[in-house]
Amino acid sequence: MTHGETAAEPRTALVTGANRGIGRAVAAELHRRNLRVVVTGRDAEAARAAAAEIGSGVRSHALDVTDPDGVIRSSEEIGPVDVLVCNAGVLLDMGTDPLSVPLELVERTLLVNLLGSWRVTQAFVPPMVRRGWGRVVLVSSGTTAEFGGALFAGAPGYSISKSALNGLTAMLAAQTEGSGVLVNAVNPGRVRTRMMPTQTTLPEEAARYIADVATLPADGPTGRFLTGNRSRG
Repeated sequence: MTHGETAAEPRTALVTGANRGIGRAVAAELHRRNLRVVVTGRDAEAARAAAAEIGSGVRSHALDVTDPDGVIRSSEEIGPVDVLVCNAGVLLDMGTDPLSVPLELVERTLLVNLLGSWRVTQAFVPPMVRRGWGRVVLVSSGTTAEFGGALFAGAPGYSISKSALNGLTAMLAAQTEGSGVLVNAVNPGRVRTRMMPTQTTLPEEAARYIADVATLPADGPTGRFLTGNRSRG
């Protein structure tokens, strides 16, 4: 895959949940590829610190994807975004099962993983369509059937939220088809983060592939479920 198209001005990329883990690594990789990066997170100070560590010119913005007014306000304050990586997510119900998981945990999970990404795309994608160019990546999971596996009952709310996110990916891709906006879901695999501290894959490794999908050329795929060099859809 290429690293994107040549433009008179660098593209602007916004990454949610970018103060740590995969999101921070993606922000750093996009910065390395000369995009103008906006690091966002619920904690404004953590987002500022991450942006400063990534490098010169990286901006930060407090963004809680569960806050409708805050997302709208952020879209107005940040301005036009060309690349959107919806990475913010939670894993709250590992070790439970569908018959006993507290539904309050499922509700909280859906609020962030599904509705949070949906809310952010509603704020930032329509302007991309009007400008005729955009790249949207929704960070998903291998715990879903769309990536060749099956829903993982050991984290039922999380798995359902990511499967629904894949459905949202397909709908957004169909809605934006032919507009110059490409929308894809990426399974980064099992990555060593605060959610999964025992894994061996580093966030930087996953970030390189996510950044590839975030900088696809004009003839790149849309509406796909992508994992490494493999894809479905």
